[in-house]
Amino acid sequence: MSIKKRNITFGILIIVIGLLQFNLTSCKKIKGFSTDNLNFSIDTVVFDTVFTTIGSTTKNFKIYNPSNKKLKIDEIQLMGGSDSPFKINVDGLTGTVMNNLTIEGKDSLFVFVEVTLKVNNATNPLIVEDSIRFRSNGKDQYIQLAVWGQDMYYHYSDLEKGIYDFNNDTTWPNDKPHVIYGAAVVDSAKSLTILPDTKIYLHKNAFLFVYKGSLDIQGTKGHEVEFRGDRLESEFKDLAGQYYGIYLHQAQSSTINYAIIHNATSGIHLNSEDSGNSGYTLTISNSIISNSLSYGIWIFSGAKLKAENCLLAKNGAHSIFMYGGGAFNLNHCDVLGYGVQANQTPALAINNYYLDNSTGNTIVMPISEGKIRNCVFYGNQSSEIKFDTLNPNNDPNYLNFDFKNALFKKNVIGSDTFYGSGILWNQDPGFINIETNDFHFSSSSPLNNNGISTSLLQDIEGNSRSVSTPDIGCFEN
Repeated sequence: MSIKKRNITFGILIIVIGLLQFNLTSCKKIKGFSTDNLNFSIDTVVFDTVFTTIGSTTKNFKIYNPSNKKLKIDEIQLMGGSDSPFKINVDGLTGTVMNNLTIEGKDSLFVFVEVTLKVNNATNPLIVEDSIRFRSNGKDQYIQLAVWGQDMYYHYSDLEKGIYDFNNDTTWPNDKPHVIYGAAVVDSAKSLTILPDTKIYLHKNAFLFVYKGSLDIQGTKGHEVEFRGDRLESEFKDLAGQYYGIYLHQAQSSTINYAIIHNATSGIHLNSEDSGNSGYTLTISNSIISNSLSYGIWIFSGAKLKAENCLLAKNGAHSIFMYGGGAFNLNHCDVLGYGVQANQTPALAINNYYLDNSTGNTIVMPISEGKIRNCVFYGNQSSEIKFDTLNPNNDPNYLNFDFKNALFKKNVIGSDTFYGSGILWNQDPGFINIETNDFHFSSSSPLNNNGISTSLLQDIEGNSRSVSTPDIGCFEN
């Protein structure tokens, strides 16, 4: 064979090899796995069945492959492992970890979840939660799992879907805790009574919603009614914003006595006033509201608050926030800052106007009562009281402030005539231990013996107050 023919033959061979390599690469692309991730039919599996002795039920959801190509699931893991009460079955496979599963293009798999919970086991948390992790193409995706144990009372509402758990003209028993998912609702002209020693656990964003009805919380000293989040792990002990709080919308006269409200978003939200209610929207006494993400008590658009012997501290924005006018009467209260959240602002903020988004108009409302006796307003800010008020016609009766025998921290000492006798400015109250929330004080504190006598003859702990010279704040030294 000539050199010329040999070169032609070699050239043809190179072209053929190149085409084969191209075809093989093309085939590999066609047969390769998708780089997409999974889709799911739901994001949370909730078991709301009430069990009697040992509960067992099964639910399912689907995993979808949105691609035309096969999709490889590298790993599926039940995060609680062998200690989890949940069991999973994926395409006939069971276990806590499964590897290298494949879903055909545009296809799906069923995942079955079963839970067996010993409802009488005292070590079980109120709500048992776990999750399933799906890892594909370097991404982790999770399905949340939650089960409610039988040894609780459950309240579930979804207001957007029209699902309501009404608690009308009823009394909550205190033999078992109450768990709220979404909302527990008190409807118009109805009432809810909560007995001493009742423990109320709220899921994320959940709230107790009183709509034009009334609430009566009847805690007593040593038998307080407690509101807190439903996550019981130690890392959630002081995590603010775990649930929304107590929401009273145009409520009839309501009362709260000896309650502890901790780690809410807005501990108590008073939204507007019932026009037929001549009294206070809420009278709260002997209660503690602490570590709210935003507000301890929010008074909005005409609502009326009376608070006695209350401790409000370490709330994110304001411990008490009046927005859009209304009324407040505070006696022997600690209204404190000391919050660690980034949005920390003065402990008491008073405002009597707001912008109506529907009309674009500024709504200005009076403050019919702004009474302070025997209270302390202190914290880390240079000022722990802030005013933002309007008086359109300079009406002397429009903003009815009356402050006496109180301690204020304020960068500019107030000169308004409503600061009456017995006002103390910028004197450190000398609390025992702010870090551990011990707001008692020694006999050398300026709070000691500097109050004014009122009808409130006991402090938050049931100790007798001095009749002539009580202490300022919720504690009597």
